[in-house]
Amino acid sequence: MSFIFLIGGCVVVIFGANWLVEGASSIAKKFSIPDLVIGLTVVAFGTSAPELTVNLFASLSGKTDIAIGNALGSNIFNTFVILGIAAIIYPVTVKSNTVWKEIPLSLLAALVVGICANDIYLDQSTKNALTRTDGLVMLGFFIIFMYYTFIVAKSGIGEEEEETEKIKELSLGISIFYVLLGLVSLIIGGKLLVDGAVAIAQSFGMSEAIIGLTIVAAGTSMPELATSAVAAYKKKSDIAIGNVVGSNIFNIFFILGISATISPLPFRPEANLDVFMTIFSSILMFSFTLIGKGRQITRLEGALFIVIYIAYVSYLLIQI
Repeated sequence: MSFIFLIGGCVVVIFGANWLVEGASSIAKKFSIPDLVIGLTVVAFGTSAPELTVNLFASLSGKTDIAIGNALGSNIFNTFVILGIAAIIYPVTVKSNTVWKEIPLSLLAALVVGICANDIYLDQSTKNALTRTDGLVMLGFFIIFMYYTFIVAKSGIGEEEEETEKIKELSLGISIFYVLLGLVSLIIGGKLLVDGAVAIAQSFGMSEAIIGLTIVAAGTSMPELATSAVAAYKKKSDIAIGNVVGSNIFNIFFILGISATISPLPFRPEANLDVFMTIFSSILMFSFTLIGKGRQITRLEGALFIVIYIAYVSYLLIQI
């Protein structure tokens, strides 16, 4: 039953996010909001809705290891598995803007978590935690990131509109129904997913942190995996890597920021390994785009990403 809850929760959350995005995008379109703005707000938030829903439930129910594990684990999964698979399908070419601004921002996000969470080492505090103050700092960074994204997108608005999928206009009644159905699905799916993950962790003697870092993180990252794999197949490198890097920044500054603001998150010193892996993944991304030919992540480098992820998960499982 726990596995059914977990898998069912993942499926319901992903469908819920799609319905929410479709309904909200249609409503925004009815009020003549440009596709670009909808893409940067409704659609971007919608693809991160699975991680956000799971983290909110985990935070509110005191399962803080799942909340932190899900955010960090999603970033590790995004870079090593999703970007790795995308590069194997077709080498990922990275724009200068992404190399020098967005990848460093994802590295900054990981460094901010490491600094904010290690109160014992940095402040001689009695315990490590991501406090409400830390959460508000992360949300401040997120607002700066959203402002930067909007300015960049607006400067290339003609090109952006060509790549943006046409938003379907539904009737107002159906749009509202989709939004409500999406929200209900996210709530039910998020609850099932967290409950299933906790039950599995207890039955196998695994920590909630490991479940959050692996199964929950992979499950909530399925929309990103589908988007990047299709983008790579269509040879749209910008979408493939932009989706991964943008999601990584969202996961820490927005999702972990909101989670910590709602309820302070105790941080285990062992989780520094996961922070290190998040930092390491951004450094590798940055390095691979600078070495070799023409700012590309090659098939070989994509395969190396996947090997590193397998080694990391194997190490986690050995620790059980």
